[in-house]
Amino acid sequence: MLYNAYEMQRSMLAGASALANFSAELLSNPANPFAYFGGGPVMASALEVFAHAAAPRGKPHFGLDHTTIDGKQVAVEEQIVLRKPFGQLKHFARKGVEGRPRLLIVAPMSGHYATLLRGTVERMLPFADVYITDWRDARQVPLSDGSFDLDDYIDYLIEFMELIGPGAHMLAVCQPSVPAYAAACLMSADRNPCRPKTLTLMGGPIDTREAPTAVNTLATERPFAWFEQNVIATVPMNYPGAGRRVYPGFLQLAGFMTMNLGNHMVSHWEMFKHLVQGEDIEAEATKDFYEEYRSVCDMTAEFYLQTIDVVFQHHKLPKGDMTHRGRKVDPGAITDIAILAIEGERDDISGLGQTKAALTIAKNLPAKDKKYLVADAGHYGIFNGSKWRNQIAPVFEKWIAAHDG
Repeated sequence: MLYNAYEMQRSMLAGASALANFSAELLSNPANPFAYFGGGPVMASALEVFAHAAAPRGKPHFGLDHTTIDGKQVAVEEQIVLRKPFGQLKHFARKGVEGRPRLLIVAPMSGHYATLLRGTVERMLPFADVYITDWRDARQVPLSDGSFDLDDYIDYLIEFMELIGPGAHMLAVCQPSVPAYAAACLMSADRNPCRPKTLTLMGGPIDTREAPTAVNTLATERPFAWFEQNVIATVPMNYPGAGRRVYPGFLQLAGFMTMNLGNHMVSHWEMFKHLVQGEDIEAEATKDFYEEYRSVCDMTAEFYLQTIDVVFQHHKLPKGDMTHRGRKVDPGAITDIAILAIEGERDDISGLGQTKAALTIAKNLPAKDKKYLVADAGHYGIFNGSKWRNQIAPVFEKWIAAHDG
């Protein structure tokens, strides 16, 4: 019923959005006298804000068709090098460029598409040969393709690293810090030649007992059964994944919006004022952000629930209790993978110290192969925006360069 109710609301809002968009264009048309005086510009701007907020959204595109290397523009081609039921490995191939560090960016499976890291990829393209995990929307995966849980996630990462080959580096942003760390532990224990040279973790919940945030509190103050009964829904019949049990992306988005509702209201008010004043560039910047932010996808119920249990309620990785298909995940197995932990001072999703714990539990890793960076940024500022581009990325690049030999 939850998903069906959402689909009904989405359909109604889609129609309202289309009507509002048409009305806004009519009111702002240069041939319309009301576009120049009276309440015309104000009404048109209000309708445009509503139309943008209510519009349905699908999977965004990366749209990265070129980069600049040593002052020269280089063409970039997006290639799918491996397709799997719940995700694919995407490669941003740069024409005529070779000999750069190979980097796997592990995008979060937390309600948003991998394009949330567009700014991360764009900044790294001049420096590295970039790959990214491009996760699928669970509602688009037929039941015949089986299930997908945290163990499968780890298996995917190991397979992706093996395909990229020895000597590559791995960057995990937020949620995948735990499975990426587990994959590194398992590959180290097996002396897998394709284990990463470096593992960089950004704002990840390695140990959520450190500086708990509202997100962590939500996951611990309710029993596991509450999540099973209240936030898991069944995909309706009009999707390929009909009948699959999922944690819907619209619930995740609602949670994120509620956490910072005041900021989102201010952002839309500012967008409205920019539109009224004809400041289209400023308004478009806000639109672009929310175009990505509101594009959400579903997670399989088994992955979501296992993550709640393992990561947020029982803290199994930092306690040394985490297992992968019955096998212990031992942080002590990491002896030659250099780890860089990056956190934001104003991160309201992963508190200070949660990612740093990755360095503490890697007890057999030499101190020279551990580095900790705290940036003056919020959660999204760690991997997107000017702080990422100008302060964090240079440190990250130097870390890779120092361990790429």
